[in-house]
Amino acid sequence: MANFSAAAAQDRRVPSSQAELQLSYAPIVQRVQPAVVNVYAAKTVQNRNPFLDDPIFRRFFGVPGQQPEQMQRSLGSGVMVDGSGLVVTNNHVIEGADQVKVSLADKREYEAEIVLKDSRTDLAVLRLKNTNKEKFATLDFANSDQLQVGDVVLAIGNPFGVGQTVTHGIISALARTQVGITDYQFFIQTDAAINPGNSGGALVDMTGRLAGINTAIFSRSGGSQGIGFAIPANMVRVVVASAKSGGKAVKRPWLGARLQAVTPEIAETLGLKLPSGALVANVAPNSPAAKAGLKLSDLIIGIDGTPIDDPNAFDYRFATRPLGGNAEIEVQRAGKPVKLTVPLETAPDTNRDEIVLTARSPFQGARVANISPALADELHLDAGAEGVVVTELADDGTAANVGFQKGDIIIAVNNEKIARTSDLEKASKTGSRVWRITLVRGGQQINVTLGG
Repeated sequence: MANFSAAAAQDRRVPSSQAELQLSYAPIVQRVQPAVVNVYAAKTVQNRNPFLDDPIFRRFFGVPGQQPEQMQRSLGSGVMVDGSGLVVTNNHVIEGADQVKVSLADKREYEAEIVLKDSRTDLAVLRLKNTNKEKFATLDFANSDQLQVGDVVLAIGNPFGVGQTVTHGIISALARTQVGITDYQFFIQTDAAINPGNSGGALVDMTGRLAGINTAIFSRSGGSQGIGFAIPANMVRVVVASAKSGGKAVKRPWLGARLQAVTPEIAETLGLKLPSGALVANVAPNSPAAKAGLKLSDLIIGIDGTPIDDPNAFDYRFATRPLGGNAEIEVQRAGKPVKLTVPLETAPDTNRDEIVLTARSPFQGARVANISPALADELHLDAGAEGVVVTELADDGTAANVGFQKGDIIIAVNNEKIARTSDLEKASKTGSRVWRITLVRGGQQINVTLGG
């Protein structure tokens, strides 16, 4: 690894003549620009008059048969990744959209269908409609693990809706894990100007390959301040592969263990020189981690020869491994190095029995499901967690108003154990005047009493 880095560094040099300073990025731009598209998403919402919630107002003034509708529009960018018309963009660009259109660099427009959405990475894949089997220009994926801080990159997108725009800069940092945008915290940071509307656009390296998908900026003004973040191409590749295989959800390897960061205090307790690595806090029975022999308090320090600094870095490295093979994980156990082989397989996702609770109760408007290993992994619940979990909350539902949160595990209602969604549905229909609810949130058990 060190030899590769040294060799790669020798290939990079500063300009040594006036002629080299006059070199242009235009050939790269001309090659990649046709594969970068604009994405327009529209969502129909009803303008809701708050007076209509007042029964006295409705009694005296009546209720209009049709509420006025308003069209909310969002603008972003995308990248063509398959010649048949497959486009990758950010999930937040098309979230909740009723209609999605894609505009190519040559001004042609196509309606698009949403093939796959992945909120965990904030990525979505679209497919152009009515293309008459045309072949479109595409971008190839770079190996984002080979990028280095200081490499020159180009950002291409549609900032503020002004039209396709190219900016350039360098990679400012790699493996940013404290950004707080998505579940997988592992971003490329760049100072290439990225603004609203660039979301979903391409970050391109000097070979004309896709290094990442521009996703977010750090800004106090709303405009570019030289701190932009992109999802690495190796993660984008996983999402696109799932879409190409016809899946509605992204298939990733499942570890079946909960990891925690190593604080300076933990490092001192373990006798470590540096507070790095990922500490195993929980291992689910019969999971790949358990099969590999991973144990509580093991310290993961590497995967397939790549050092691991923190749990976010491990999650990214593990999630981008191809399914079907094995990963070699290096751990420290009681101060001694141990190598474990973990099978790369997906988490079982059976018997979710997901339902929306509609009966008048504190749970009205909550979508709940039985916890499967896949759902526990998705919601960052303890490995091996069981019961009924809240997966979604309607904005205007009672459950959201009384304070339920996504990821809450309901374990008892009025002293009756809740093991399945059918148990909670039955309990929600009892019409109780007082609701005594026991739930688990963030690993802590909470007892709540609510009026009927």
